[in-house]
Amino acid sequence: MMDHLGAVLRAHKAGRAVGVTSVCSAHPLVLTAAMRQASDDGTFVLIEATSNQVDQFGGYTGMRPADFRDLVHRIADEEGFPIERVVLGGDHLGPNTWQGEAEEPAMRHAEDLVRAYAAAGYTKLHLDCSMPLAGDATPLTDEVVAARAARLLAAAEDAAPDRDAVRYVIGTEVPVPGGAHETIDALAPTPADAARATLAAHRRAFEAVGGADAWPRVMALVVQPGVEFDHVRVFDYDPSRTTDLQRVLDDEPHTVFEAHSTDYQLEEGLTALVRDHWAVLKVGPGLTFALREGLFALAAIEDQLIAPAARSDLLDVIERVMRGDPRRWERYYEGTPDEQRIARRFSYSDRMRYFLPDPRIEEAVDRLLTNLGAAGIAEPLLSQYLPAQYARVRRGSLPNEPRALLLDRVRDALRPYAAATSAGDHLASAPTGVRR
Repeated sequence: MMDHLGAVLRAHKAGRAVGVTSVCSAHPLVLTAAMRQASDDGTFVLIEATSNQVDQFGGYTGMRPADFRDLVHRIADEEGFPIERVVLGGDHLGPNTWQGEAEEPAMRHAEDLVRAYAAAGYTKLHLDCSMPLAGDATPLTDEVVAARAARLLAAAEDAAPDRDAVRYVIGTEVPVPGGAHETIDALAPTPADAARATLAAHRRAFEAVGGADAWPRVMALVVQPGVEFDHVRVFDYDPSRTTDLQRVLDDEPHTVFEAHSTDYQLEEGLTALVRDHWAVLKVGPGLTFALREGLFALAAIEDQLIAPAARSDLLDVIERVMRGDPRRWERYYEGTPDEQRIARRFSYSDRMRYFLPDPRIEEAVDRLLTNLGAAGIAEPLLSQYLPAQYARVRRGSLPNEPRALLLDRVRDALRPYAAATSAGDHLASAPTGVRR
Protein backbone atom coordinates (compact mmCIF):
# COMPACT_ATOMS: atom_id res chain seq x y z
CA MET A 1 0.00 0.00 0.00
CA MET A 2 1.35 3.41 -0.97
CA ASP A 3 1.64 6.05 1.74
CA HIS A 4 0.54 8.99 -0.40
CA LEU A 5 -0.35 11.35 2.45
CA GLY A 6 2.83 10.45 4.32
CA ALA A 7 4.94 11.37 1.31
CA VAL A 8 3.37 14.84 1.19
CA LEU A 9 3.73 15.35 4.94
CA ARG A 10 7.36 14.28 5.01
CA ALA A 11 8.22 16.54 2.09
CA HIS A 12 6.43 19.50 3.61
CA LYS A 13 8.03 19.06 7.02
CA ALA A 14 11.40 18.80 5.25
CA GLY A 15 10.90 22.31 3.93
CA ARG A 16 9.28 21.87 0.52
CA ALA A 17 6.19 23.99 -0.16
CA VAL A 18 4.02 21.05 -1.19
CA GLY A 19 0.54 20.03 -0.15
CA VAL A 20 -2.57 18.15 -1.16
CA THR A 21 -6.00 19.18 -2.42
CA SER A 22 -8.92 17.57 -0.65
CA VAL A 23 -11.91 17.22 -2.97
CA CYS A 24 -15.06 17.40 -0.83
CA SER A 25 -17.88 16.46 -3.16
CA ALA A 26 -20.08 13.48 -3.87
CA HIS A 27 -21.07 14.51 -7.40
CA PRO A 28 -19.86 11.96 -9.97
CA LEU A 29 -18.87 14.60 -12.53
CA VAL A 30 -16.77 16.45 -9.95
CA LEU A 31 -15.10 13.20 -8.90
CA THR A 32 -14.41 12.34 -12.54
CA ALA A 33 -12.88 15.78 -13.14
CA ALA A 34 -10.70 15.40 -10.04
CA MET A 35 -9.36 12.06 -11.25
CA ARG A 36 -8.62 13.45 -14.70
CA GLN A 37 -6.74 16.33 -13.12
CA ALA A 38 -4.75 13.96 -10.89
CA SER A 39 -4.02 11.72 -13.86
CA ASP A 40 -2.59 14.61 -15.86
CA ASP A 41 -0.63 15.80 -12.82
CA GLY A 42 0.77 12.32 -12.15
CA THR A 43 -0.36 12.35 -8.55
CA PHE A 44 -2.95 10.76 -6.27
CA VAL A 45 -6.43 12.08 -5.55
CA LEU A 46 -7.80 12.75 -2.06
CA ILE A 47 -11.60 12.58 -1.96
CA GLU A 48 -13.55 13.24 1.22
CA ALA A 49 -17.16 12.77 2.23
CA THR A 50 -18.67 14.92 4.97
CA SER A 51 -20.65 13.56 7.88
CA ASN A 52 -23.93 15.03 6.61
CA GLN A 53 -23.37 13.76 3.04
CA VAL A 54 -22.53 10.17 3.95
CA ASP A 55 -23.25 8.42 7.25
CA GLN A 56 -24.28 5.04 8.63
CA PHE A 57 -27.91 5.86 7.81
CA GLY A 58 -27.27 7.23 4.30
CA GLY A 59 -26.86 10.98 4.87
CA TYR A 60 -28.42 13.42 2.41
CA THR A 61 -26.90 11.52 -0.53
CA GLY A 62 -28.46 8.21 0.50
CA MET A 63 -24.99 6.66 0.69
CA ARG A 64 -23.25 4.91 3.56
CA PRO A 65 -19.43 5.04 3.73
CA ALA A 66 -19.04 1.74 1.88
CA ASP A 67 -21.45 2.95 -0.82
CA PHE A 68 -19.49 6.15 -1.38
CA ARG A 69 -16.23 4.17 -1.49
CA ASP A 70 -17.76 1.91 -4.14
CA LEU A 71 -18.95 4.93 -6.16
CA VAL A 72 -15.47 6.46 -6.14
CA HIS A 73 -13.84 3.17 -7.07
CA ARG A 74 -16.34 2.60 -9.89
CA ILE A 75 -15.56 6.02 -11.35
CA ALA A 76 -11.84 5.27 -11.05
CA ASP A 77 -12.36 2.03 -12.96
CA GLU A 78 -14.30 3.84 -15.68
CA GLU A 79 -11.57 6.45 -15.97
CA GLY A 80 -8.72 3.96 -15.87
CA PHE A 81 -7.41 5.70 -12.76
CA PRO A 82 -5.50 3.33 -10.45
CA ILE A 83 -7.39 2.50 -7.27
CA GLU A 84 -4.12 2.57 -5.33
CA ARG A 85 -3.88 6.30 -6.14
CA VAL A 86 -7.26 7.04 -4.52
CA VAL A 87 -7.23 8.16 -0.87
CA LEU A 88 -10.57 8.43 0.92
CA GLY A 89 -11.30 10.68 3.88
CA GLY A 90 -14.17 11.57 6.18
CA ASP A 91 -14.71 15.21 7.13
CA HIS A 92 -16.27 16.58 10.34
CA LEU A 93 -16.88 13.10 11.71
CA GLY A 94 -18.63 13.55 15.02
CA PRO A 95 -22.03 14.27 16.51
CA ASN A 96 -22.89 17.16 14.18
CA THR A 97 -26.02 15.46 12.82
CA TRP A 98 -27.24 14.65 16.35
CA GLN A 99 -26.76 18.01 18.07
CA GLY A 100 -30.35 17.88 19.33
CA GLU A 101 -29.62 14.78 21.41
CA ALA A 102 -27.90 14.43 24.77
CA GLU A 103 -24.23 13.51 24.95
CA GLU A 104 -24.45 9.74 25.32
CA PRO A 105 -26.88 8.92 22.49
CA ALA A 106 -25.25 11.52 20.23
CA MET A 107 -21.77 10.17 20.88
CA ARG A 108 -22.88 6.58 20.36
CA HIS A 109 -24.14 7.61 16.92
CA ALA A 110 -20.86 9.42 16.29
CA GLU A 111 -18.83 6.36 17.29
CA ASP A 112 -20.86 4.20 14.92
CA LEU A 113 -20.30 6.80 12.20
CA VAL A 114 -16.54 6.71 12.65
CA ARG A 115 -16.50 2.91 12.80
CA ALA A 116 -18.38 2.76 9.48
CA TYR A 117 -15.83 5.06 7.80
CA ALA A 118 -12.83 3.26 9.26
CA ALA A 119 -14.18 -0.21 8.45
CA ALA A 120 -14.82 0.85 4.84
CA GLY A 121 -11.13 1.69 4.37
CA TYR A 122 -11.10 5.45 4.73
CA THR A 123 -7.61 6.45 5.85
CA LYS A 124 -8.00 10.17 6.63
CA LEU A 125 -10.48 10.85 9.42
CA HIS A 126 -11.34 14.28 10.80
CA LEU A 127 -12.52 13.86 14.39
CA ASP A 128 -14.67 16.90 15.11
CA CYS A 129 -16.65 17.17 18.34
CA SER A 130 -16.71 20.97 18.49
CA MET A 131 -20.48 21.30 18.32
CA PRO A 132 -22.56 21.54 21.54
CA LEU A 133 -25.11 18.83 22.26
CA ALA A 134 -28.40 19.00 24.14
CA GLY A 135 -27.73 19.89 27.76
CA ASP A 136 -24.16 21.09 27.18
CA ALA A 137 -22.83 24.19 28.87
CA THR A 138 -21.52 26.53 26.20
CA PRO A 139 -19.03 27.35 24.94
CA LEU A 140 -17.51 23.88 25.06
CA THR A 141 -14.08 23.68 26.65
CA ASP A 142 -11.09 22.24 24.82
CA GLU A 143 -11.11 19.40 27.33
CA VAL A 144 -14.71 18.38 26.55
CA VAL A 145 -14.16 18.57 22.80
CA ALA A 146 -10.92 16.59 23.01
CA ALA A 147 -12.35 13.91 25.32
CA ARG A 148 -15.17 13.29 22.87
CA ALA A 149 -12.72 13.19 19.96
CA ALA A 150 -10.70 10.60 21.90
CA ARG A 151 -13.78 8.38 22.07
CA LEU A 152 -13.99 8.57 18.30
CA LEU A 153 -10.27 7.80 17.98
CA ALA A 154 -10.76 4.62 20.01
CA ALA A 155 -13.69 3.61 17.80
CA ALA A 156 -11.69 4.19 14.60
CA GLU A 157 -8.63 2.32 15.87
CA ASP A 158 -10.85 -0.61 16.78
CA ALA A 159 -12.64 -0.75 13.41
CA ALA A 160 -9.87 0.00 10.91
CA PRO A 161 -8.59 -3.01 8.93
CA ASP A 162 -5.08 -1.52 9.17
CA ARG A 163 -4.87 1.10 11.90
CA ASP A 164 -1.31 2.05 10.98
CA ALA A 165 -2.60 3.32 7.63
CA VAL A 166 -5.14 5.68 9.21
CA ARG A 167 -4.27 9.34 9.75
CA TYR A 168 -6.28 11.75 11.84
CA VAL A 169 -7.24 15.41 11.67
CA ILE A 170 -8.29 17.33 14.78
CA GLY A 171 -9.67 20.81 15.46
CA THR A 172 -12.28 22.80 13.63
CA GLU A 173 -12.77 26.05 11.78
CA VAL A 174 -15.29 28.85 12.08
CA PRO A 175 -18.01 28.90 10.74
CA VAL A 176 -19.27 25.41 11.49
CA PRO A 177 -19.44 22.62 8.87
CA GLY A 178 -21.68 23.32 5.90
CA GLY A 179 -20.52 26.87 5.27
CA ALA A 180 -21.56 30.28 6.47
CA HIS A 181 -25.25 30.62 7.23
CA GLU A 182 -25.37 34.31 6.46
CA THR A 183 -23.34 37.22 5.15
CA ILE A 184 -20.04 37.52 7.01
CA ASP A 185 -18.93 40.95 8.19
CA ALA A 186 -15.53 40.05 9.64
CA LEU A 187 -13.39 36.96 10.05
CA ALA A 188 -10.39 36.55 12.35
CA PRO A 189 -7.73 33.83 12.12
CA THR A 190 -7.44 31.40 15.02
CA PRO A 191 -5.20 32.86 17.76
CA ALA A 192 -1.93 30.96 18.12
CA ASP A 193 -2.52 30.27 21.82
CA ALA A 194 -5.95 28.78 21.05
CA ALA A 195 -4.39 26.45 18.47
CA ARG A 196 -1.77 25.33 20.97
CA ALA A 197 -4.46 24.68 23.58
CA THR A 198 -6.46 22.55 21.12
CA LEU A 199 -3.36 20.55 20.27
CA ALA A 200 -2.39 19.98 23.91
CA ALA A 201 -5.91 19.02 25.00
CA HIS A 202 -6.21 16.42 22.24
CA ARG A 203 -2.80 14.96 23.04
CA ARG A 204 -3.78 14.51 26.69
CA ALA A 205 -7.17 13.06 25.79
CA PHE A 206 -5.71 10.57 23.32
CA GLU A 207 -3.20 9.42 25.93
CA ALA A 208 -6.03 8.99 28.46
CA VAL A 209 -7.77 6.41 26.24
CA GLY A 210 -4.57 4.55 25.40
CA GLY A 211 -4.12 6.29 22.08
CA ALA A 212 -0.64 7.75 22.57
CA ASP A 213 0.73 5.56 19.78
CA ALA A 214 -1.76 7.18 17.37
CA TRP A 215 -0.44 10.70 17.98
CA PRO A 216 2.26 10.48 15.25
CA ARG A 217 -0.63 9.75 12.88
CA VAL A 218 -2.36 13.05 13.71
CA MET A 219 -1.54 14.57 10.34
CA ALA A 220 -3.33 17.90 10.55
CA LEU A 221 -4.80 20.52 12.83
CA VAL A 222 -7.77 22.48 11.48
CA VAL A 223 -7.51 26.18 12.28
CA GLN A 224 -8.96 29.26 10.67
CA PRO A 225 -6.38 31.13 8.54
CA GLY A 226 -8.89 33.88 7.81
CA VAL A 227 -10.32 32.43 4.59
CA GLU A 228 -14.04 31.96 4.00
CA PHE A 229 -16.85 32.89 1.66
CA ASP A 230 -20.45 33.81 2.06
CA HIS A 231 -23.10 34.24 -0.63
CA VAL A 232 -21.46 37.11 -2.50
CA ARG A 233 -18.02 37.70 -0.99
CA VAL A 234 -14.71 35.85 -0.64
CA PHE A 235 -12.32 36.52 2.25
CA ASP A 236 -8.84 36.21 0.74
CA TYR A 237 -5.86 34.91 2.66
CA ASP A 238 -3.65 37.59 4.23
CA PRO A 239 -0.36 36.08 5.49
CA SER A 240 0.35 39.11 7.67
CA ARG A 241 -2.58 38.12 9.92
CA THR A 242 -1.25 34.61 10.66
CA THR A 243 2.41 35.29 11.50
CA ASP A 244 2.22 33.79 15.01
CA LEU A 245 -0.16 31.02 14.00
CA GLN A 246 2.22 29.80 11.29
CA ARG A 247 4.78 28.80 13.96
CA VAL A 248 2.47 26.71 16.15
CA LEU A 249 3.39 23.38 14.54
CA ASP A 250 7.13 23.97 14.28
CA ASP A 251 7.80 21.36 16.98
CA GLU A 252 5.27 18.83 15.68
CA PRO A 253 7.21 16.58 13.28
CA HIS A 254 4.18 14.86 11.76
CA THR A 255 1.50 17.55 11.71
CA VAL A 256 0.53 20.33 9.29
CA PHE A 257 -2.44 22.69 9.16
CA GLU A 258 -5.60 21.91 7.23
CA ALA A 259 -7.51 24.81 5.68
CA HIS A 260 -11.25 24.51 5.15
CA SER A 261 -13.40 26.74 2.93
CA THR A 262 -10.55 27.59 0.57
CA ASP A 263 -13.06 27.68 -2.30
CA TYR A 264 -12.66 30.71 -4.62
CA GLN A 265 -9.22 31.68 -3.28
CA LEU A 266 -6.94 32.90 -6.06
CA GLU A 267 -3.93 30.80 -6.99
CA GLU A 268 -1.56 33.18 -5.24
CA GLY A 269 -3.58 32.86 -2.03
CA LEU A 270 -3.58 29.07 -2.21
CA THR A 271 0.16 29.08 -2.86
CA ALA A 272 0.72 31.31 0.17
CA LEU A 273 -1.40 29.03 2.35
CA VAL A 274 0.72 26.02 1.42
CA ARG A 275 3.91 27.99 2.00
CA ASP A 276 2.63 28.96 5.46
CA HIS A 277 1.98 25.29 6.37
CA TRP A 278 -1.68 24.88 5.44
CA ALA A 279 -0.60 21.82 3.46
CA VAL A 280 -4.14 20.40 3.15
CA LEU A 281 -6.49 22.58 1.13
CA LYS A 282 -10.14 21.56 1.18
CA VAL A 283 -12.49 22.56 -1.61
CA GLY A 284 -16.10 21.56 -2.25
CA PRO A 285 -18.75 24.16 -3.10
CA GLY A 286 -16.31 25.88 -5.46
CA LEU A 287 -16.25 22.73 -7.59
CA THR A 288 -20.00 22.31 -7.86
CA PHE A 289 -20.20 26.09 -8.47
CA ALA A 290 -17.92 25.52 -11.50
CA LEU A 291 -20.06 22.56 -12.54
CA ARG A 292 -23.15 24.77 -12.34
CA GLU A 293 -21.43 27.44 -14.43
CA GLY A 294 -20.66 24.83 -17.06
CA LEU A 295 -24.20 23.50 -17.05
CA PHE A 296 -25.70 26.98 -17.33
CA ALA A 297 -23.34 27.81 -20.22
CA LEU A 298 -24.34 24.65 -22.05
CA ALA A 299 -28.01 25.43 -21.39
CA ALA A 300 -27.51 28.87 -22.97
CA ILE A 301 -25.97 27.20 -26.02
CA GLU A 302 -28.90 24.78 -26.12
CA ASP A 303 -31.29 27.74 -26.28
CA GLN A 304 -29.55 28.86 -29.46
CA LEU A 305 -29.54 25.45 -31.15
CA ILE A 306 -32.55 23.43 -30.05
CA ALA A 307 -36.25 24.03 -30.68
CA PRO A 308 -38.15 25.03 -27.50
CA ALA A 309 -40.22 21.85 -27.31
CA ALA A 310 -37.08 19.66 -27.36
CA ARG A 311 -34.95 21.61 -24.88
CA SER A 312 -33.96 20.32 -21.46
CA ASP A 313 -35.21 23.50 -19.73
CA LEU A 314 -32.54 22.79 -17.14
CA LEU A 315 -32.71 26.14 -15.35
CA ASP A 316 -36.49 25.94 -15.00
CA VAL A 317 -36.29 22.37 -13.74
CA ILE A 318 -33.70 23.33 -11.11
CA GLU A 319 -35.83 26.28 -10.02
CA ARG A 320 -38.93 24.13 -9.62
CA VAL A 321 -37.10 21.47 -7.65
CA MET A 322 -35.44 23.99 -5.30
CA ARG A 323 -38.62 25.97 -4.72
CA GLY A 324 -40.44 22.73 -3.98
CA ASP A 325 -38.04 21.92 -1.13
CA PRO A 326 -36.94 25.15 0.57
CA ARG A 327 -35.50 23.46 3.66
CA ARG A 328 -31.96 23.38 2.25
CA TRP A 329 -31.77 27.01 1.13
CA GLU A 330 -34.47 29.20 2.71
CA ARG A 331 -32.71 29.90 6.01
CA TYR A 332 -29.49 30.67 4.15
CA TYR A 333 -30.84 32.98 1.46
CA GLU A 334 -32.57 36.03 2.88
CA GLY A 335 -34.06 39.01 1.06
CA THR A 336 -36.79 39.59 -1.50
CA PRO A 337 -38.07 36.82 -3.79
CA ASP A 338 -35.87 38.16 -6.59
CA GLU A 339 -32.81 38.23 -4.31
CA GLN A 340 -33.52 34.67 -3.23
CA ARG A 341 -33.85 33.57 -6.85
CA ILE A 342 -30.47 35.08 -7.72
CA ALA A 343 -28.93 33.43 -4.64
CA ARG A 344 -30.40 30.04 -5.49
CA ARG A 345 -28.73 30.18 -8.89
CA PHE A 346 -25.50 32.05 -8.34
CA SER A 347 -24.50 32.19 -4.65
CA TYR A 348 -20.92 31.26 -3.73
CA SER A 349 -22.36 29.04 -1.00
CA ASP A 350 -23.96 26.98 -3.77
CA ARG A 351 -26.91 25.41 -1.99
CA MET A 352 -27.86 24.10 -5.42
CA ARG A 353 -25.34 21.31 -4.94
CA TYR A 354 -27.73 19.56 -2.56
CA PHE A 355 -30.30 19.29 -5.35
CA LEU A 356 -28.15 18.13 -8.27
CA PRO A 357 -28.70 14.41 -7.48
CA ASP A 358 -32.49 14.86 -7.79
CA PRO A 359 -33.71 12.52 -10.57
CA ARG A 360 -35.58 15.36 -12.30
CA ILE A 361 -32.43 17.45 -12.51
CA GLU A 362 -30.30 14.49 -13.55
CA GLU A 363 -32.79 13.74 -16.34
CA ALA A 364 -32.63 17.36 -17.54
CA VAL A 365 -28.82 17.27 -17.52
CA ASP A 366 -28.82 14.04 -19.53
CA ARG A 367 -31.20 15.58 -22.06
CA LEU A 368 -29.06 18.71 -22.30
CA LEU A 369 -25.92 16.71 -23.03
CA THR A 370 -27.74 14.46 -25.49
CA ASN A 371 -29.25 17.44 -27.34
CA LEU A 372 -25.91 19.19 -27.70
CA GLY A 373 -24.10 15.99 -28.59
CA ALA A 374 -26.53 15.42 -31.46
CA ALA A 375 -26.56 19.05 -32.65
CA GLY A 376 -22.87 19.78 -32.28
CA ILE A 377 -21.54 23.06 -30.90
CA ALA A 378 -20.12 25.51 -33.40
CA GLU A 379 -16.88 27.16 -32.32
CA PRO A 380 -18.30 30.71 -32.24
CA LEU A 381 -20.97 29.59 -29.75
CA LEU A 382 -18.32 27.89 -27.66
CA SER A 383 -16.26 31.07 -27.70
CA GLN A 384 -19.26 33.07 -26.50
CA TYR A 385 -20.23 30.88 -23.54
CA LEU A 386 -17.15 28.81 -22.59
CA PRO A 387 -14.13 30.84 -23.75
CA ALA A 388 -11.48 28.89 -21.82
CA GLN A 389 -12.76 25.62 -23.25
CA TYR A 390 -12.95 27.21 -26.70
CA ALA A 391 -9.24 28.00 -26.55
CA ARG A 392 -8.40 24.39 -25.61
CA VAL A 393 -10.63 23.05 -28.39
CA ARG A 394 -8.85 25.31 -30.89
CA ARG A 395 -5.47 24.05 -29.66
CA GLY A 396 -6.61 20.44 -29.99
CA SER A 397 -6.19 19.60 -26.31
CA LEU A 398 -9.92 19.23 -25.58
CA PRO A 399 -12.63 17.54 -27.67
CA ASN A 400 -15.63 19.68 -28.59
CA GLU A 401 -18.03 17.32 -26.84
CA PRO A 402 -20.53 18.45 -24.18
CA ARG A 403 -19.48 16.16 -21.34
CA ALA A 404 -15.78 16.81 -21.96
CA LEU A 405 -16.43 20.56 -21.95
CA LEU A 406 -18.33 20.30 -18.68
CA LEU A 407 -15.61 18.26 -16.99
CA ASP A 408 -12.99 20.71 -18.18
CA ARG A 409 -14.93 23.61 -16.68
CA VAL A 410 -14.77 21.85 -13.30
CA ARG A 411 -11.06 21.32 -13.82
CA ASP A 412 -10.67 25.08 -14.24
CA ALA A 413 -11.54 25.29 -10.53
CA LEU A 414 -9.00 22.55 -9.68
CA ARG A 415 -6.05 23.84 -11.68
CA PRO A 416 -5.08 26.58 -9.18
CA TYR A 417 -4.97 23.94 -6.44
CA ALA A 418 -2.77 21.67 -8.52
CA ALA A 419 -0.35 24.54 -9.09
CA ALA A 420 -0.38 25.68 -5.46
CA THR A 421 0.25 22.24 -3.95
CA SER A 422 2.87 20.90 -6.36
CA ALA A 423 5.84 23.25 -5.76
CA GLY A 424 6.47 22.77 -9.47
CA ASP A 425 6.99 19.02 -9.26
CA HIS A 426 5.31 15.79 -8.22
CA LEU A 427 5.92 13.52 -5.26
CA ALA A 428 6.65 9.84 -5.46
CA SER A 429 4.69 8.10 -2.74
CA ALA A 430 6.43 5.61 -0.49
CA PRO A 431 5.14 2.17 0.48
CA THR A 432 4.10 1.67 4.09
CA GLY A 433 5.44 -1.86 4.13
CA VAL A 434 2.00 -3.17 5.04
CA ARG A 435 0.12 -5.50 2.70
CA ARG A 436 -3.55 -6.28 2.88
